[in-house]
Amino acid sequence: MREKTRVILLAVLMIASVGASRIFAEEIVIGFSGPLSGPAAEYGQDCLNGIEMAVGEINAGGGVLVKGQRLKIRVEKRDDRVDPAASLENARELRNSHKALAIFNPVTNTLASMMGINEKPGREFLIMAYSSVPGVSETGNKLLVAITTPFTTYVRNEADLAWSKGWRRGAMVVTSGAYGEGWRKAFSQIWTQKGGLITIDKPTNYYVKTEFVGPLQAALETDPDFLLIGGPSATTAMIVEQARARGFEGGFVLTDQVNLDALYQLMEKPLCLEGAIGVAMLSHISYPASGSFTQSYKSSYLRNPTWECVLNYVGMHALAKAIFLAGTSDDVRSIRLAFSKVMPLLGDIYPVEVYGLTPGGRFIISSSIQTFRYGRFTKPTNDVWWANTIEEYNQVKKITKSDIPPVWKKYADQ
Repeated sequence: MREKTRVILLAVLMIASVGASRIFAEEIVIGFSGPLSGPAAEYGQDCLNGIEMAVGEINAGGGVLVKGQRLKIRVEKRDDRVDPAASLENARELRNSHKALAIFNPVTNTLASMMGINEKPGREFLIMAYSSVPGVSETGNKLLVAITTPFTTYVRNEADLAWSKGWRRGAMVVTSGAYGEGWRKAFSQIWTQKGGLITIDKPTNYYVKTEFVGPLQAALETDPDFLLIGGPSATTAMIVEQARARGFEGGFVLTDQVNLDALYQLMEKPLCLEGAIGVAMLSHISYPASGSFTQSYKSSYLRNPTWECVLNYVGMHALAKAIFLAGTSDDVRSIRLAFSKVMPLLGDIYPVEVYGLTPGGRFIISSSIQTFRYGRFTKPTNDVWWANTIEEYNQVKKITKSDIPPVWKKYADQ
């Protein structure tokens, strides 16, 4: 009798175990494809860190509630080495083998290959694009969310600052590819309209090189007042130091991919940044949630946060909220439509504020500019670039949790 009871008890435990495994086996898979090796590895890792930190918080809170069931999130990461073919293969594998609901990607060149397949019936997946190239969110892709500001807002503001410094001659040594090409074209157009001169355009691949003697030498021989440079922060820091080592005493206009926080920490001689204009240091944009986020991030990753990690972190939280509001973990079109209901995301909860979504699916975030002058950073500005009326601008002033008053360049120019 005891043996029979023992067998029955064992059978019950096995059934319970199988049932539990079924409960916890149901999860939401989020993919990441980006540079995790090579010169851009630090950039890719910062993006991934933000995603994984958000997922850790969501799971610790019980996961995402969908139709009465709490689902955990699992991140599947892949290195694509900034290779569009590898990114495409990663996307297919993540969708087909892991049923990834969404895939994060932080490089325009590799995003393009993924955007060719993510809307195929029966194989749909969301693309969470960390790219400021305006065209990324203007393709009509209905399953894309761009989680950063369009770089055109930075081009205009940085050109204005450079002009106010009395600079008139600029040489461009920006990263190659769709992102760099877009930046160079936009900046050149605005700069020449002002009456300035682009002395030379020498694009170079920041993702594979660590030595920039050729393009730098060619640029410096044109006697520029400033260099327009930018790509991943690690290689951008090398260009700054190599330019100074060759005697360049002018300024730097930095594309928005460059992270001043990371740049300052990476450089052996941070004072080499004198005269730099770029996206504001994250540590200088303060929200009520910034302190706890920074403390948690540094504790987890033993490094300071960057814009890459912050925006991917907020992007992941926004995705989880959209899944909850859509009430589904597999209908990607319903989830994409639910993003508009998630906004605004404000600084009392998040380390950056998202005020809405453009028709093309891009996060509406203020562009924050800062300069390095006389050995220290100036006070940053937050530009409400999307406001078309004074009422829209005042609404941002009313709800923002930032201690930096927002500015409206459109209003100031009128």
